Amino acid sequence: MDCCHYTGIVPSRYSIPVPLRSQGISSMSYPVISLQKASVVGYNQISNFSHRRSQRSYLKSYRGKVLASTTRESWDIGRFLRTLFFFNGPPNPLKFVESLIEKVTSPEPGEIPKKMKASGTVLVTGATGGVGRRVVDILCNKGVPVRILVRNEEKARSMFGPDIDLVSHKLLMLFAFGLIISIVLSIGDVTKAESLNPEYFKGVKKVINAVSVIVGPKEGDTPDRQKYKQGIKFFEPEIKGDPPEKVEYLGMQNLVNAVKNSVGLRDGKLLFGFKGNLSGKLIWGALDDVVMGGVSESLFQIDPTGSETGGPTGLFKGVVSTSNNGGFTSIRTKNFSIPEDLAAYDGIELRVKGNGRRYKLIVRTSSEWDTVGYTGFFDTVKDQWQTVKVPFSSLRAVFRARTLPDAPEFDPSNIISLQLMFSKFEYDGKLNPTFVEGPFELPFSSIRAYINEPITPRFVHVSSAGVTRPDRPGLDLSKQPPAVRLNKELGFILTYKLKGEDVIRESSIPYAIVRPCALTEEPAGADLVFDQGDNITGKVSREEIARICIATLDSPYACDKTFEVKSTVPFSEPFVVDPTNPPPEKDYEIYFKNLKEGITGKEALEEGIPASV
Repeated sequence: MDCCHYTGIVPSRYSIPVPLRSQGISSMSYPVISLQKASVVGYNQISNFSHRRSQRSYLKSYRGKVLASTTRESWDIGRFLRTLFFFNGPPNPLKFVESLIEKVTSPEPGEIPKKMKASGTVLVTGATGGVGRRVVDILCNKGVPVRILVRNEEKARSMFGPDIDLVSHKLLMLFAFGLIISIVLSIGDVTKAESLNPEYFKGVKKVINAVSVIVGPKEGDTPDRQKYKQGIKFFEPEIKGDPPEKVEYLGMQNLVNAVKNSVGLRDGKLLFGFKGNLSGKLIWGALDDVVMGGVSESLFQIDPTGSETGGPTGLFKGVVSTSNNGGFTSIRTKNFSIPEDLAAYDGIELRVKGNGRRYKLIVRTSSEWDTVGYTGFFDTVKDQWQTVKVPFSSLRAVFRARTLPDAPEFDPSNIISLQLMFSKFEYDGKLNPTFVEGPFELPFSSIRAYINEPITPRFVHVSSAGVTRPDRPGLDLSKQPPAVRLNKELGFILTYKLKGEDVIRESSIPYAIVRPCALTEEPAGADLVFDQGDNITGKVSREEIARICIATLDSPYACDKTFEVKSTVPFSEPFVVDPTNPPPEKDYEIYFKNLKEGITGKEALEEGIPASV
């Protein structure tokens, strides 16, 4: 609700007055709803209310001032009640009156949302593997809150400590409040969608996926898989456990679907629009100054040809008047049946055709009707279609046009309703400098949540060099790694790794796909080669790949890129470092800046061009 400030005077016998102006002076006689003559059980009995309008002047003392009341414009009580019913449903008569009196007279909001804060948690999947374990260690050393998703709880506890906590609602709250920086354990299997509990992904902002099908020597391996991990000497391999299709492809589909809402989409999340029939998702209703005695009136409708392309658009239109201490019109959605979680995003943008006026966007995180609204402003250009952005960081907690400095921070993970408003009032006594009385209209074709530019990867995936090579024409297999030569024998491992990559690329999640050559247990620090097109062979350390994955999280240059990595050290030559004088950590941004979008190595398959390997 929007006004300068209103205070109710409740006469005897629970008659309900129109609120007063902020100055404490009302020049109108207020309509009275008499409980003796009214019985409210539903919308059809609105007419049972007696709307009495006095023609005499009232003289009342209010906080030491004399209040005078004279004839004003007629107040439409029927529209007032229809507004209440639209947003609150048919009430119990007694509870309705009690609630209305409380809302008119109470200077405090009905409910203050609990404080929540985006935690910036990174989810690491495949956290007990060679790369995943190192990713977790580095993130923890940087003070980043980490959530790990593993299949084997016992193995995770032996690796990260027996006292790590399983994910729970209590722990998620602690993360949200920023009270702990630690590892939280989630037990799940990407091959089983039902095991990926939505609770696991609350508060997760980014993902590093190191899940991979398990490959090992046919002759067997040591308990800590030393033969496989060393990456230099060749052992005849075989698949251990679930097949590649189930892990690399179907598992990727399950994981992407599970994290999509948490990490966000490159083009944002459409809340209202005419793509995918989302226009009917939000149920809009007018909420005008009639709720405080005014006579302004607005509505929402769909203009079937009003958009900039000649298609349909939403339309907020009406007539605004300052009579009876009013001065605002608005349309507000009914409360969402399921709260919108927009924690992955940075704000809300609208595509509007302006009229040179300033409007408000009000976002609520409480299901109460009369409560705190997190409010932002946007200016429009007359007769121009434009995209306006309202950052979440700009929203201020406002209740009845007064800011609440001590209110909780805005929680984008629990959005209950949206409201568009054209008002004479801003807040704390300030007035809208563009306000004019009379008719207005604001066409808006879409409302969506957006991610700030420059966008950085939200989903980093550790794949493998060679994924496009098994079917590449003219390739000399004798010069290729074992996985390329044995792709069919290993359950088409590289084929399904490539399919898994495509799931990511087609998901609309900002991503980076890292394709290491043969992984070794050698230390990080060797000189590196970054390449694209899936042409190189060689080796690279798991520690280096872990560092690269973490670096991509903050690099817009790595976003939506697929690239291969190897060291310049030959297979035959072990790479060692002096532990007393280790090489400096690399600035991977130098490599990322040279990457290009759209290069995956599939180009050679589609065009039938042999690769130069």
